[in-house]
Amino acid sequence: MQYEIKGGNLPVLLCRLEAGESMLCEGGSMAWMDDEIEMETKGGGLGKVVGRMFTGEHMFMNRYIARQPGEIAFASSFPGSIKAITVTPDRPIIAQKSSFLACIGNIDISVFFQKKLRAGFFGGEGFLMQKFSGNGLVFVEIDGSAVEYDIPAGDCKIIDTGYLAMMDASCSMDTRTVKGVKNVLFGGEGLFNTVVHGPGHIVLQSMPISKTAASLYASMPHPGN
Repeated sequence: MQYEIKGGNLPVLLCRLEAGESMLCEGGSMAWMDDEIEMETKGGGLGKVVGRMFTGEHMFMNRYIARQPGEIAFASSFPGSIKAITVTPDRPIIAQKSSFLACIGNIDISVFFQKKLRAGFFGGEGFLMQKFSGNGLVFVEIDGSAVEYDIPAGDCKIIDTGYLAMMDASCSMDTRTVKGVKNVLFGGEGLFNTVVHGPGHIVLQSMPISKTAASLYASMPHPGN
């Protein structure tokens, strides 16, 4: 399979499949495709279907199979970026909810449960995230532009709510209270920050949907104003 990402901040993923190759994608992600490619809908077990529902994905997924060489395109659902992530048996990936776009290879998509209660309640990512494991290529959606860091063992990165897009499963996530009453009341950063500890690779995003939605809502006219 060969792929190309086009479109700048309104990206589309173009994939050229050879005969017999197939791709799995989130329902509704396919934008266009050649006639040589066929679709089949799959759900998997009840646990996987329910897990996808709680992580903001469609309950069912679509597999596209190339009977002959052909092209298929997957469009992003939000202005931002599409990033290709290589997943190997020794490098599973944890990602934000609703980030999955498509994949090729032997990829298992499951629910990652945030075990630390404080991180689940106050970390901004919630208790449920997505986990990609196996062997293959996963295409994920990033809100805005992607910025990447390698965090060594014993170090950490402090992140505001919503800006963490994904991390290696070797990383761990916690929260840290913003210090100082003045900072909390007037700093505009809230009461908690997300803290990601290494070792591992992380991907941050510059325009979280939650921040964008809040800004748009504040700019909209409201009844009585």
